[in-house]
Amino acid sequence: MAVLSNEERVKILSDIIKIQSVNEKELDVAQYFQKLFKKYDIDSEILKLNGEATRANLIAEIGSGKPVVAVSGHMDVVTTGNTALWNYDPFKLTEDDQGRLHGRGSADMKSGLAALAISLIEIKTSGTLKQGTIRFMATAGEEVTSNGAALLHERGYMDDADALLIAEPSEDGIVYTHKGTMDIQVASKGKSAHSSMPELGFNAINPLVDFIHYLNAEYAKVNEKDDLLGTPTMNSTVVSGGDQVNSIPEYAESLFNMRTIPSFDNKKFEALFNSVKDKVEKESKGDITVNPYVNRDPVYTAGDNEFIKLAKSLGDQYFNRDLPLTSSTATTDASYLMKDKDENFSFVMYGPGKTGQAHQVDEYVDKDTYLTFIDLYTQLLTRYLNDCNS
Repeated sequence: MAVLSNEERVKILSDIIKIQSVNEKELDVAQYFQKLFKKYDIDSEILKLNGEATRANLIAEIGSGKPVVAVSGHMDVVTTGNTALWNYDPFKLTEDDQGRLHGRGSADMKSGLAALAISLIEIKTSGTLKQGTIRFMATAGEEVTSNGAALLHERGYMDDADALLIAEPSEDGIVYTHKGTMDIQVASKGKSAHSSMPELGFNAINPLVDFIHYLNAEYAKVNEKDDLLGTPTMNSTVVSGGDQVNSIPEYAESLFNMRTIPSFDNKKFEALFNSVKDKVEKESKGDITVNPYVNRDPVYTAGDNEFIKLAKSLGDQYFNRDLPLTSSTATTDASYLMKDKDENFSFVMYGPGKTGQAHQVDEYVDKDTYLTFIDLYTQLLTRYLNDCNS
């Protein structure tokens, strides 16, 4: 018999939706879950991010010994954008007449995080876990840099893990591989002068324009494609420079976003940028800096293991459908959590919420889907660990 009623399960989701963890304040969410876990005798630890007063991870465990299954979700959400476009209060979980629960983070990914936490409580209280460890890891900062996951990797929380489940919104299919992402700032330094005497200065915009031109030409020669992930992508998305029309600009920059695949990964993009930097500096005598400030590797696994087979079997059963095993163009905390894992590692991304609901106005998750995932996770984790030959 379930420990928490459906009303209590929805209340937990409602409580964390109220916490406005828009790219910060994950500590408040972590403290909420820590208090909830303590009520059911589940030990947990808050791990603060260096120099960040309101940002933290939460780690909790039940069971002991091997095997170890890590389960993870992030506590931050993206901005609401223009709230006038919302039909529902973004930070008040609201059910519509179709049984959909609206609120920022309802799909991406507080429903998945809550479902994992509640499954831990159900498993702990029922005493059905006969062997192994479930390690719950709620992370900070996934929406921007994954700095919370990077800290967990650095501190060794994945070193002994045998499998990883991330509850990102993916109810339409079970993901076992995804693209990486990379953000690079290209800065050009010049010298300011009056526009009537340009010879006394150096226009920082000119080398930057050359850089973008040469980079696009070189990238057009890239001919890499992955059967599952498709092609890498590269876009210059922000360009800025100068501050007054009659002054020679002393600074200009462009921001680039890349989506990477194993055959053309983050290191190859960085090498490409640096080769263009050398060319531009040689030709223009400019001063160019290439700064990769977000660097999350692609996650590539074979998708052939008992963990993913059981996840599919239970997903098919609970939702009465034939779920595809698939890939994702989006990036998750697995980029850091699985840095030292090979393609045979057991990785599953599967959680409540449609992928297309992430970051949307009036974001929602179906209530029945959210509640079903709690029972699915409870079965998945206990059956996998109890049947595993440790």
